Amino acid sequence: MPIYSAMDSPDIRYMRLALRQAMQAEAAGEVPVGAVIVDGAGQLLAQAHNSTETLKDPTAHAEVLAITQAAAAVGDWRLNGTTLYITKEPCPMCAGAIVLARISRVVWGMSDPQRGGCSRFSILQDEQLNHRTDYTCGVLEEECREVVQRFFKARRAAPQSQSAGAAADPYPDA
Repeated sequence: MPIYSAMDSPDIRYMRLALRQAMQAEAAGEVPVGAVIVDGAGQLLAQAHNSTETLKDPTAHAEVLAITQAAAAVGDWRLNGTTLYITKEPCPMCAGAIVLARISRVVWGMSDPQRGGCSRFSILQDEQLNHRTDYTCGVLEEECREVVQRFFKARRAAPQSQSAGAAADPYPDA
């Protein structure tokens, strides 16, 4: 069952770290999504941001990169007992990776009702899969949404030649 609890200070603190990662992505011309993973004791295991343009890799989403880092940090692909903080609801690919990594909890800021791995596809809680992940949404939602909206507003304002090959705007109404 999804967890919609009151935002406690650890959630806010770690989401601010994810927001810093999102701002680094924005500065690099990437879609501004940031992620951090912490263990049950609150130790930071990983932090990453979208790098699909930089790495020329369609799977280089913040969540996937953070999962890879966290697995290396703990020496196991199973990330039981960890929490992933992400500025935007995971896409279906990332939600699948979260389930496969057995991450216990996901906290995100901005929901994505049209493309989200939970809002649209319910992947994190699918009973047909081998693991279910609890989640909390809406943590620092306005700040997370502002970063994405600012990025795509700048993309729309840029001359076409500058944005050719760059991230398409999946949020035309943002």
